Amino acid sequence: MKTDMDKFNNAIKNSNFYKLSDREQEFIKKLYNLYHLSFQEIKIVTIIANDFKIWNEGSIVEFIDIEDTDIKDIKQAKKRILNSLKKSYEELKNRPSSYKNFTTKEEYHPRGVKTQTVQKDSLGLGDCPVASEKTRCCNLLTLDAVESCGFDCSYCSIQSFYNQNRVVFNKNFAKKLKEIKLDPKKRYHIGTGQSSDSLMWGNKEGILDALFEFAKENPNIILEFKTKSDNIKYLLENDVPKNIVATWSLNTPVIIKNEEHLTASLEKRVNSARKVADKGVKVGFHFHPIVRYENYLEEYKEIFKNLQDKFSSDEVCMVSFGTLTYIKPVLKQIRAREFKTKIYQMPLVDVEGKLSYPDSIKIEMFKTAYESFKNWHGKVFFYLCMEPHRLWRECFGYEYKNNNEFEKDMIDSYFKKVEL
Repeated sequence: MKTDMDKFNNAIKNSNFYKLSDREQEFIKKLYNLYHLSFQEIKIVTIIANDFKIWNEGSIVEFIDIEDTDIKDIKQAKKRILNSLKKSYEELKNRPSSYKNFTTKEEYHPRGVKTQTVQKDSLGLGDCPVASEKTRCCNLLTLDAVESCGFDCSYCSIQSFYNQNRVVFNKNFAKKLKEIKLDPKKRYHIGTGQSSDSLMWGNKEGILDALFEFAKENPNIILEFKTKSDNIKYLLENDVPKNIVATWSLNTPVIIKNEEHLTASLEKRVNSARKVADKGVKVGFHFHPIVRYENYLEEYKEIFKNLQDKFSSDEVCMVSFGTLTYIKPVLKQIRAREFKTKIYQMPLVDVEGKLSYPDSIKIEMFKTAYESFKNWHGKVFFYLCMEPHRLWRECFGYEYKNNNEFEKDMIDSYFKKVEL
């Protein structure tokens, strides 16, 4: 026969209960014993306690005062306590988060990533792993030059696809790349930055040598290198095929410092893009994710203005916008990490089968971003990444009928730009 503690231990199994402090663990046990929490209530209280800790918003002990509770009516007392706790939790999620007193310096520990070169029989060329008919998608083809990333962004979805502590290079990459047969009558947009960062590894294992050759042999492709690094040495020292574009994922200094661990600073990323553009290579910028926090729009608008001051529209092929979008396994992994983050301290609603901000917040961020680039409208290709069809007209004033129309317009725009 199961005891009360057997029930409790079963409820906290596979949770982050033991990541909480001893004080918090004892407090939750006390709640359980006093108010006879159900299996589901224990799980919810544990999740909330862990989120308070991860968000650096205090301890669950501070949100519940057991001593002031009238325990004569256990059911009413429990209901009052849990409702109060959930209300505090929702208030924290719904208001813009604050990084003013937030620090990850002592909490963050690198994963200890190791690189490995293996011989693979196949080459990872296929549809974007997050492609969906439920969102407007550009039909990007992704090329897995490297599997997994050496950077450690707190929101990263790559961590749900690969072993987080191992980065894999394909020993047969150059050979397999040469064996790819593309339709010479068709134009393609291929990216190497979906399974790893495109430039942080440089030419390790000859990957950039192979990709440059691939671009030269296939003039009907746009090959995009997307990065958060400032490792542009290879691009500066070699002749870059005109159908290669280099794009930087940018964010505010606040987000880079607190959530994009080990990546290059905003200044270094922008300066790298400037040097590459000076060489004649077309560049692009991805604002994905745009993250809501106190005064976030003003800080993003500073970046938007700076880019328009430093680059001409002729040098830039695209600007994209997107935001935080989660599948449950990624949220689970973030919660299990031993560092503080505010990246999911946000109102999470179901958006086409994934968790993200509600439309009202997305429209605010995307519309503001697009309107901030008014000088580049009609000269640079703008798009929303992984967002529902309905947001396009709200934010851009136009929309595409389907993904194929979006893809064609994007590719036509890129080829027109690189042929200038």
